[in-house]
Amino acid sequence: MVDSSNDFGRIIKQQRITLQLTLQQLADVSGVSPSHLGRIERGERFPSAHILRKIAQPLNFGEDELFTLAGYLSSEPLKVTEKDPTYSSGRLDPYVAAVLSQEPVEIQRTVIGILTLLKNIGRSMSE
Repeated sequence: MVDSSNDFGRIIKQQRITLQLTLQQLADVSGVSPSHLGRIERGERFPSAHILRKIAQPLNFGEDELFTLAGYLSSEPLKVTEKDPTYSSGRLDPYVAAVLSQEPVEIQRTVIGILTLLKNIGRSMSE
């Protein structure tokens, strides 16, 4: 898992704010109480896999993205080659993948979180 639940909570809160959702709205669509969501955002609680599944879609995260950010998926360094489906689908630029593969896992997760937020901001601005 990530070293600090505060960092993960900040990512969740920033994404919620970017999507212009209140805690109550996120609670309504995810089925997770607003008080529990608030504790996650403040780093007082770390969400279970069950909770991550509930909040992934309303926050425009793929489950795999959110599980990676939370540290539930493999902490192996990112290695993307031309045969990798991530490379061919265009989801991750090969240069970015190569640079990230040299960084510690915590840095990889942070950068992927930031890139996901930027992607969602761009998507919301084009609507």
